[in-house]
Amino acid sequence: MLPPLNSSARPVRPAALIRLLLGILLPLIVVGVLGEDVLEQQRFAFESPLMLWLHAHSTPALDHLAVVLAYVGGYQVIAPISAVLLLLFWWRSHQAARFFAVAVLGAALLNGVMKFAFHRPRPELWPRLMQEHGASFPSGHSMYSAAFVTALILLVPHLSSRPSRFRWPATILGLLFTLLVGWSRVDLGVHYPTDVLAGWLTGVAWVFGTYGLLRPASLRVAERQHEPASRKGTASQEA
Repeated sequence: MLPPLNSSARPVRPAALIRLLLGILLPLIVVGVLGEDVLEQQRFAFESPLMLWLHAHSTPALDHLAVVLAYVGGYQVIAPISAVLLLLFWWRSHQAARFFAVAVLGAALLNGVMKFAFHRPRPELWPRLMQEHGASFPSGHSMYSAAFVTALILLVPHLSSRPSRFRWPATILGLLFTLLVGWSRVDLGVHYPTDVLAGWLTGVAWVFGTYGLLRPASLRVAERQHEPASRKGTASQEA
């Protein structure tokens, strides 16, 4: 006779499964493929033509915008903003503050480790408008901005009493900001497109992984409130 199934085991929530597959596993697979080619010093055929095309169609106004975004998306601006938000989260929820600190600061530290490991030289396709030092892969600006925005979107319930009203606008604005920061790194000639892509994907994967481990209890309750009624009933019976 087969033993009875464990009825106390909770089914995996669709949102958690989506975060695992699209937020962690898929980005890490893509970064792994790119990283392997970078370590083997292989060239991506599309990168130089794409960068030269962007440079040929750039304008002084776009170059100025890229410089501004490089400053806004760098540590000079995001780091103080992160510190202020960390204090705000700490005042409202210590768990939220710990998650935000590990998500954002951890992404910055991870970027430094990855740059040291891959040690990819920066592109030298035209005289740069601003000088950058250090390795090229992955883009620190792209990785940090992606981690910063993703963490904030996940913590919207701790910033507003009506999270459903602000989550989509925050997501759209955050995505636009991250895309523009990544574009600025290519427009300025300080990063290859694959540096930017790897930065985005690694930042998102790091934050979602951190979220799975350090998700504040209040957000777990909010997620359960959006579960189907049948699951709520099962959960209440198990309790």
